Amino acid sequence: MPLIMGMSMLLACQFAGELVARGLTLPIPGPVIGMVILLVALLIRGKVPSSLRLTGEGLLRYLTLLFVPAGVGLMVHFELIGADLWPIMVTLVASTAVTLGVTAWVLERLQHGHARRSGRPGGKA
Repeated sequence: MPLIMGMSMLLACQFAGELVARGLTLPIPGPVIGMVILLVALLIRGKVPSSLRLTGEGLLRYLTLLFVPAGVGLMVHFELIGADLWPIMVTLVASTAVTLGVTAWVLERLQHGHARRSGRPGGKA
């Protein structure tokens, strides 16, 4: 029963995300919006229900199986990928660099805000 409840929670959040994405015609996938809905619900609740934790751990245990279709796709389209290898590599490196930069910037802003609120040195005015 706990697995059914946990999976129901995950599917309900995904469904709600799909409704929001399609209802507002957002360019964001429904499952991503569903994860945000789940995050907000868990933040409001303050803890993860045991049924959701059990379901999540069970899904994560088999997460590597989800990479099999991607690996097969790489092998099937190897020539196509090889033809555009440089643009793909440049895009991967650039997007990784931008992601790291934005993450570092957000972390720095959060740390300064936290230091300022707690009255510790290091928070900029």
